[in-house]
Amino acid sequence: MRHPAGRRRPTLDVRPLAPYLALVSSPTEPSRTPDFLNHDRPPVPDLVVPRGVQPFHLHDRPVRGRLVRLGPLADALLTRHDAHPTVTALAGQALALTAGLAAALKFRGSFSLQAKGDGPVPMLLADCTDGGALRGYARANDERLAALLAEGITPSAAALLGQGYLAFTCDQGPEMDRYQGIVAIEGETLTEMTGTYFRTSEQIATHVHLACARTEAGWRAGALILERVAGEGGLGTGMDRDAQDEAWRTAVALAATLTDAELLDDALSGDRLLHRLFTLEGLALDRARALSYGCRCSRARLSGVLAGFGEDDLDHMAEDGTITMTCEFCNIAFRFDRAELRGAEG
Repeated sequence: MRHPAGRRRPTLDVRPLAPYLALVSSPTEPSRTPDFLNHDRPPVPDLVVPRGVQPFHLHDRPVRGRLVRLGPLADALLTRHDAHPTVTALAGQALALTAGLAAALKFRGSFSLQAKGDGPVPMLLADCTDGGALRGYARANDERLAALLAEGITPSAAALLGQGYLAFTCDQGPEMDRYQGIVAIEGETLTEMTGTYFRTSEQIATHVHLACARTEAGWRAGALILERVAGEGGLGTGMDRDAQDEAWRTAVALAATLTDAELLDDALSGDRLLHRLFTLEGLALDRARALSYGCRCSRARLSGVLAGFGEDDLDHMAEDGTITMTCEFCNIAFRFDRAELRGAEG
């Protein structure tokens, strides 16, 4: 293809870069490759769960929902950190919840859950892109967590997080307005905290069941999310108000029979599980969505972060001439030669 007046489309001459490209090694280690070229993915699992989220609705009833089952993806994400099982379980619930909520939105970018408090787990974060790339972590204060566990009881999510806030954010990039809903942390479990958010911020009736546990096959996490959508999308529009109320109560009662064991059972397919619950209520399955291991860190991205620091800050970060940055999501350490970094001008 030619440009007007017969001029050829300009092309990038990669020959001067060939000596550098030939020297690419581990993306986490310093090399002679310019950092802005090194977008190689760090050594993390390349894992996709094809039917990670199964959306559904109940025909002629004001109910829609999503069944989330992370399968082996939960183990791949959660075992990146050597955390206490109680903290890992909370992180797994956050991952499943975030995947389920993101699947209900039409957006391009990322949807995230963030809980920030003054407890032994001051930060809980999970995010999912519109393409289903999922990641998350829970940051714990080891000393405070040990003191809490010494009480001899399994701490609730409220005890782990303490007082603070829960935020849901839809970020579609710098050219779009960012939507964010924030509520105070209220409730003993992450399920109850989510219910508080929907009642106060979204004013949507919901039912949420979250589960995460270590099984014989490894860590597993899942979620069942129901939403009442009376009068929207043709769901329940042929019913009067009383009939809609009754249909919603019936759906919630059926969903409440779901056990954690069923939700986390690899041998029980999602389709079969939903039919167990709702087959008599006009269950209709929508198109399933894939979920994948979604850490988006790279040497180039972190190099850009370091470029924002001043020379003095970079000197302070360096140990024996090397600056190490660890991705909090995948727990991979990237090492940079201090001599090769140029900080931001003051």
